[in-house]
Amino acid sequence: MNALSTHATGHADVELRLPADSAFVSVLRTTTAGLAARLDFTIDDIEDLRIAVGEACAMVLPEADPESDLTCRFFMRPGDLTISVSVTSSNPPEPDFDSFAWTVLNTLASSAEAVTEGSEFSVRLVMHSEHSATGN
Repeated sequence: MNALSTHATGHADVELRLPADSAFVSVLRTTTAGLAARLDFTIDDIEDLRIAVGEACAMVLPEADPESDLTCRFFMRPGDLTISVSVTSSNPPEPDFDSFAWTVLNTLASSAEAVTEGSEFSVRLVMHSEHSATGN
């Protein structure tokens, strides 16, 4: 099991449920920035995370069932933030790894994956901050 799925299968440090509507993406982006700041991420890392969370939402929201929640789970460790953005989807897609959103997500995050578990479609990403991990 890789580090990405190990973090994402345990109990989240923070979990946020919102209506699966793009109007609420700004709430997730702001929450992400606040949590990354608590972990002493750099300003650049925080902005990269805000953008990556927006792209993850752009990938999962179109697949959400009506009345589905947008769920975001945050797993925090010093120098490491794992984020899982998911929706309930009765017909989860095969991720388009050639899409602009996926390209941006993989460029900004340390690692990313798209996962389907039952009827839950998730995009999970990890951001490592060398600055906060070394205490510089």
